[in-house]
Amino acid sequence: MSFFISDALAAAPAQQADPIMQFLPLLLIFVVFYFLLIRPQTKRAKEHKAMVQALAKGDEVVTNGGLLGRITQADDNFVTLKIADNVEVKVQRQAIASLMPKGTAKAS
Repeated sequence: MSFFISDALAAAPAQQADPIMQFLPLLLIFVVFYFLLIRPQTKRAKEHKAMVQALAKGDEVVTNGGLLGRITQADDNFVTLKIADNVEVKVQRQAIASLMPKGTAKAS
């Protein structure tokens, strides 16, 4: 039966790996994910939420769909954008992607 199990392996006692060393790679992966993915995403979400709450009449914004316009009316959940002469669109506040500098809509 010695051809199934080598004598050297059968004689050596089994060594247990340190439990901390087993979880160290998993812990390192979690730390890397936190600093590279989770933390920047939550920071970006907080900045967007603050920007959406601060929207006011007269601000020039770009929506997620790419519409550029000036806010003419702001409610709790919706804003009305003037995107051209005699053309106004009502969009949700959360659909605003970014705030543009004053005069951007006039230049385009």
